[in-house]
Amino acid sequence: MSLLKKLFGGGDTPEPSVEIYKDYRITPTLKKEADGYRIAARIEKDIEGETKAHDLIRADTIASHEDALAATIAKAKQIIDEQGDWIFR
Repeated sequence: MSLLKKLFGGGDTPEPSVEIYKDYRITPTLKKEADGYRIAARIEKDIEGETKAHDLIRADTIASHEDALAATIAKAKQIIDEQGDWIFR
């Protein structure tokens, strides 16, 4: 099975770490593209006992995995600051 994962791109990808920002959970979900990594994340917050979620996907791609992670977190924080709970509507 590990040979198939290596052949078809299912290598050892670390689990994304969750960052907490203003009671929101930001989980980077970068998408591998030909020219780098597409900015993407899942933003979640518990509201009145229910977990609300928003999937952030940007057209931006960044060559470096580390830079893409940093840009993803920054963009998610910006959206939280600008829109707050409106992102779940």
